[in-house]
Amino acid sequence: MAPSRIDTPEAVVSKQQTQYGDWRNDFFRDGYVVIKGVIPKERAQGYQSDALTWLESFGLGFDRNDKSTWKKENLPQSWKGGMYLHFSAAHEKYMWDIRCEPGVISPFAKLWETEELVVSFDTVNITLPQSIVGAYDSKPWPHVDQQPERGGLRCVQGIVNLSNAGPDDGGLIVMKGSSKLFDDFFAENPVQGPTPWRTAKHKDFHPFQDKDLEWYKARGCELIKVCAEPGDLILWDSRQMHWAQFGTSDLIRTIAYVTYTPAAWMSEEDRALKVDLFENFETTTHWPHTNFFSHGKATKTIDGEEVPDPLERDEPITKAERTERLLKLAGVERY
Repeated sequence: MAPSRIDTPEAVVSKQQTQYGDWRNDFFRDGYVVIKGVIPKERAQGYQSDALTWLESFGLGFDRNDKSTWKKENLPQSWKGGMYLHFSAAHEKYMWDIRCEPGVISPFAKLWETEELVVSFDTVNITLPQSIVGAYDSKPWPHVDQQPERGGLRCVQGIVNLSNAGPDDGGLIVMKGSSKLFDDFFAENPVQGPTPWRTAKHKDFHPFQDKDLEWYKARGCELIKVCAEPGDLILWDSRQMHWAQFGTSDLIRTIAYVTYTPAAWMSEEDRALKVDLFENFETTTHWPHTNFFSHGKATKTIDGEEVPDPLERDEPITKAERTERLLKLAGVERY
């Protein structure tokens, strides 16, 4: 196996009961779960409106109420069709409002059995429908967001749905039950040879090939399109194979990525880095307590030369109030 990319030691959660009497039974059995109504539907739709207002603020011609303006050229740059990794997107007030929602925090507190959590500086996904803007140049990218060297339950990712995620809408695909086979897969299929993705940016990332999907399917796993409504929270184990699927409907997929882990897992070195990222309104990885990596500033290639994107922003349009809860979740203040 290739050299480990683990930078700091951390706790391993190996206790995975199956008789909690609540949604945790489903989570540990399947590797994912949908928790209904963690935010009232009307408030979730309000957050979607905030996200669309943010998208309109670039002045490129996009108007949520005029589908003739739903064009790729009317949008700032994003990754995989709608993940906004730049423009201080992760630190807009509405994003922090979502992270501070008690109903969003509570499932993570229950899962980790502590109220003392830190949150990822993850971003918003606003994906316009292919049925209107045309196909996206992105095939399925099955992967896990935990490096093979990290055994055990270390990270649980989350999506807060701000729009519907029905069978025909864009949404999350998971390989149901694959998280339990994580160690077995890599014991049988050790990482060898050229691994160009194994960089500082992607050290907790592993992509899969078609033959790997068949390996999991042969052991009883199945691909599931996760359906959810505005205000629902999707949780999945970072060892679970997953990817995003573009929809065929005319709905604008709008979600916020949220991940929380125990603050006690974060080293002082990592905390200092997290504070610096927070103060500079940077977007980073799904991991809240380690593996911090800034996506940096947006650039564009003009005449073969990489230059700063003129749309880039050094701070959010609307800053969040720095409450005690926010600062503790951000890692700025200690519990």
